[in-house]
Amino acid sequence: MSTRASRRASRAPSAVASVGRERMTSWTSGRSVGSWSAARRASERRVSQTLSRSATFPAHSLNGFLLAATTPACWDLLMKISQKLEYACRALTQLAKSHDGRTLTRLEDLAQREAISGSFLVQILNDLRRAGLVDSRRGKAGGYLLARDPGQINLRQIVEAVDPALLQCSVSQDGESGRAIRRAWQQISATFCSSLEHVTLETLSASQAAPMFYI
Repeated sequence: MSTRASRRASRAPSAVASVGRERMTSWTSGRSVGSWSAARRASERRVSQTLSRSATFPAHSLNGFLLAATTPACWDLLMKISQKLEYACRALTQLAKSHDGRTLTRLEDLAQREAISGSFLVQILNDLRRAGLVDSRRGKAGGYLLARDPGQINLRQIVEAVDPALLQCSVSQDGESGRAIRRAWQQISATFCSSLEHVTLETLSASQAAPMFYI
């Protein structure tokens, strides 16, 4: 390994966490939730080139693996957002904008504002209610509201409520290299979870009015 590559590899552990937070900041400040999939498709086209540029790191280098995996294209590729999770984020952000602890939003209004099927939205809201993120009231004057202040609900809690598989590291430890690869993905997963915890509904609802925010 060259001297320059060695210096880059030695800085990787501290760089991983900061890069992850920067990726999450750019998503929530510069893009709507609905545009993430388009960005991911573009990243998929670039991912092989991105990984090839990390060739200065040997294959057995954990630091090199982590640094390559947190480049823009790779980080977007890791973010496999389901439609259910996207809709949950949109619905909760909509509720956060009108949150005062009392005002209810009707299902029909919520579905219309976020262009979501009412029947699908009910299923999502039920998951969020069971997770303690929303409250509901039945009846003609019923509706939904956040169960907590927007600043107390973050993206990790939302993911755990509707798409927990996204946070699971399913890499095996098989073979001679399995343990090292699993350890690398576990570190990437930890960085990802930390990034999710930094983004709250308060931040998301405020970012619609402001072009940029910082974590």
